[in-house]
Amino acid sequence: MPTTQKSLVLDKKFGNLVIQDTEIYKPGPGEILIKVQATSLNPVDWKIQKYGAFLEEFPAVLGTDVAGDVEELGEGVTEFKKGDRVFIQGRFENRASSFQQYTTAVAESVARIPPNFTYEQVAALPVVLTCAYVGLYNQQPYGLGIAPPVDESTQGTYAGTPIVVLGGATSVGQIALQLAKLSGFSPIFTTASLKHTEFLKSLGATAVLDRSLSSSDIISEIKKVTDKPINLLYDAVSSAATQQLGLDILSAGGQMITVLPLAVKVPEDKKVIPILGLLRSPENVELTRTLYHDKIAGWLEKGVIKPNNIEILPNGLAGIPDGLKRMEADQVSGLKLVARPQETK
Repeated sequence: MPTTQKSLVLDKKFGNLVIQDTEIYKPGPGEILIKVQATSLNPVDWKIQKYGAFLEEFPAVLGTDVAGDVEELGEGVTEFKKGDRVFIQGRFENRASSFQQYTTAVAESVARIPPNFTYEQVAALPVVLTCAYVGLYNQQPYGLGIAPPVDESTQGTYAGTPIVVLGGATSVGQIALQLAKLSGFSPIFTTASLKHTEFLKSLGATAVLDRSLSSSDIISEIKKVTDKPINLLYDAVSSAATQQLGLDILSAGGQMITVLPLAVKVPEDKKVIPILGLLRSPENVELTRTLYHDKIAGWLEKGVIKPNNIEILPNGLAGIPDGLKRMEADQVSGLKLVARPQETK
């Protein structure tokens, strides 16, 4: 077992991403050490670098999508063994982030990788899965308060209740559609470029509405399908424009999830819940522990949840900076970029 590893390090606030040799952390009680075989990139990664968000201690290792092999067990961990294939959402701290060759994770929130899935496929999942799941199923004021579909009694129970997902082709939107289908919502509306229509219907969307339509036209299209009020809406884009669209669509008393901070004025008769999809946040821990430890591997095996499409970046960690620049320039659509840290030279 080596004592040092390659890490992609943000050298200072608003600084550069550079590959450095760093220590390999020892797993603490209840933790495991994971040899990171794949990690995916998320918008928050380039936003931290550009805007200095979330982090105050530098040098810092970014990345929060982890897929790999159990390398070492901390005290008290008995359900895993070295070599088990696992995935997890990392944290914004160096010992638990993913743009490095080894990382630690809390064992109770780790998911096993099903045999028919690759590291790269599941590496695309944790951040967007947590974000979608917490927004839909956490209790108010942390989510919409929908009953989590963790057993047969809560799967399919929302039949006849409409829901809208703005930005169905986004990474988070794709997962939100699949979860809405699992919960039985119908009809399920989403906005997207119409080239994604068949794909989004395969994930559970009932109707795919052209994202370029005006809010009045989108509302008209919704009313052609259902006369029921829209009380639940997930904005997976959360620009000022989509937040306003969501408020226009919502009926009085309706609730909307946003994945970015509020950018519009909210009328008194509607509720907007901005969320931060962090696995180990105190308000999320119980919900996400059940999701990762008990449910997601089975849902993947059954095809209930399908991860996003991926593109694998070359050169291990060294390929990540260019990938982040592509994301910042809005040159990545409909897939997630994945790096393999062990390929770093």
